[in-house]
Amino acid sequence: MALTIASTSKLNSGVEMPLLGLGVYQTSPGRATEEAVKFALKIGYRHIDTASLYGNEESVGRAVRESGVPREQVFVTTKLWNSDHGYEAALRAFEKSQRRLGLDYVDLYLIHWPVSQLRDESWRALVELQRRGSCRAIGVSNYTVRHLDELLGGSSVVPDIDQVEFNPFLYQEELLRYCKDKRIQLEAYSPLTRGQRLRDPVVLEVARNYSKSPAQILIRWSLQHGLVVIPKSARPERIRENSEVFDFEISTADMSRLDSLGENLHMDWDPTDAV
Repeated sequence: MALTIASTSKLNSGVEMPLLGLGVYQTSPGRATEEAVKFALKIGYRHIDTASLYGNEESVGRAVRESGVPREQVFVTTKLWNSDHGYEAALRAFEKSQRRLGLDYVDLYLIHWPVSQLRDESWRALVELQRRGSCRAIGVSNYTVRHLDELLGGSSVVPDIDQVEFNPFLYQEELLRYCKDKRIQLEAYSPLTRGQRLRDPVVLEVARNYSKSPAQILIRWSLQHGLVVIPKSARPERIRENSEVFDFEISTADMSRLDSLGENLHMDWDPTDAV
């Protein structure tokens, strides 16, 4: 079946998660975030990704409520920050995020970073939040295979999601295989390399082959690898451009060329040595 902006991934908990989302990292709270979210929802996005760290949960929630799109059609993610780890602390942090969002429930709650010694207790809190119905799905972010092995060794609940930095220049093939084997949906943040590799010669050539922009090629590459992808932008023209990736398919040969660009390029955090 051909992918569309309405396409979803069925998570291991049974929740349907839209494959394309809008990230709001570094989008200023207030008008900038609200207008970006409302515009995205207007043109067909149904997935918004925020976090306690971003400082714009309140703006995201207001935009969702005022968008005119029924709440049950919008998938909202937020995340537990490092200073809020631990069982009771994580429960309190979630309640604060939910109040800021002004939503009756959160669709996906993630551990933002694998904090040493406390992450297992935090995961136990997320399991409890899901049991209560406060969030529909739970997962982690910036977890490597080692961190996932540790989590699965101590819990019978498999994360729905591992959200990590992922693009052709940080092609985490081993992690992708692992997550597919464990039925953990891998989700790509910074899919556009924060703009640092949009002028790469191979990316430019592939983009010309399909009369698409480099950004559209990188987003489509993630989708064809089975990832959920959350490019971020506050500019309407970019938000629209990033959604226009469902009318073409990258060939096997061009996918292989893009796969070969891996250089372990971390534009954000590198969790490799997180103990």
